Amino acid sequence: MDLIIGIIIGLIVLVVLVVIHELGHAIVAKRNGVVVEEFGIGFPPRAWGKKLKNGVLFSLNWLPLGGFVKLQGEHDAAHKKGDYGAATFWQKTKILFAGVVMNWVVAVVIFTILALVGLPKILPNQFVVPSDVKQVAAPVQLSALVKDYPAEKAGLKAGDTVTTFAGQPVNDVQTLISLSKENKGKTVPVIYEREGKEATASVALRDTDTAIFGSTLSQRQLIRATWSAPIVGIVTTGQFTWVTFQGLGQLVGDFFGGLFLQLSPDSDTRKAAGESLQRAGESVAGPVGILGTIFPAAGKAGPTEVFFLAGIISLTLAVMNTLPIPALDGGRWFVTALFKVLKKPLTKDREEKIQGTGFMVLMGLIVLVTIGDVAKLFN
Repeated sequence: MDLIIGIIIGLIVLVVLVVIHELGHAIVAKRNGVVVEEFGIGFPPRAWGKKLKNGVLFSLNWLPLGGFVKLQGEHDAAHKKGDYGAATFWQKTKILFAGVVMNWVVAVVIFTILALVGLPKILPNQFVVPSDVKQVAAPVQLSALVKDYPAEKAGLKAGDTVTTFAGQPVNDVQTLISLSKENKGKTVPVIYEREGKEATASVALRDTDTAIFGSTLSQRQLIRATWSAPIVGIVTTGQFTWVTFQGLGQLVGDFFGGLFLQLSPDSDTRKAAGESLQRAGESVAGPVGILGTIFPAAGKAGPTEVFFLAGIISLTLAVMNTLPIPALDGGRWFVTALFKVLKKPLTKDREEKIQGTGFMVLMGLIVLVTIGDVAKLFN
């Protein structure tokens, strides 16, 4: 059930974020004199369509994996009035990066709202305004239980939050660990919450120095602000954007570094290369990974985590579309800028070959990543 709910939540979030991205392209295109022919939610085949008063065909499509905007004369060589190709270089720049800006704005709005109600603290140096921000610790949660150990035998489950242990209130992870050690070998009452309901379990603790209780513990920290919430939202978006760029840099370094080291005749070097490639593979998640792993966990945790992940994915979409990868916004801009600098005409055939090749490579990578995601799910 969690998997199904997670996939539904994931699809909704991804579609909304991509539609907002495409809406940015459409708005800026129309403001710069480019004709928007179609604005679609999902991908063809088309399920329903209607011509709006402004002349744009609004369509709903059967594949719920995002959305698209179709502009008149999308090739750089197009020259008729209203064509994208007839726009100036600066106008094309604004149109191409409008989606990126929209995704960053969405991330800022999400993090600002969360800063008012409780923004998860993930980074050790996550930005706060000391004079305004209050940091709140959430209840201690059982994140994973050891099979056949006291916590599991008592009927506790992953996701339960412990409020009282052996008659003492539990305010943090260290308190629960200390109480476990103090009461090892005893049977103690544990008051916990599951899905908003409070219950009590009798736990027979082990009489050892390790794994007395038998559960991995976690505790979320939340940041709450008032007047500084917009500042926290903006700076937090910047911090996570930088971390995302760093992660991409590490990924590229591990991948190409691993490929290069594989050529070495030394066995230890090839072993290091394999580890590098493995790190690269483990750090990548595609649509299946997002829908099948991340969102089910968010569904269990609650709306705060779903919105937080939506903000992270939104800024990730922004980051990816700034990269000079053909078929993505940054790649289209890079190709246009390169031919402008070289003072060579970017013909329709040439542009289609460049973008088409980039798209095929991108689809190939998505297929490989998806295969990896499926393997991870089954493992």
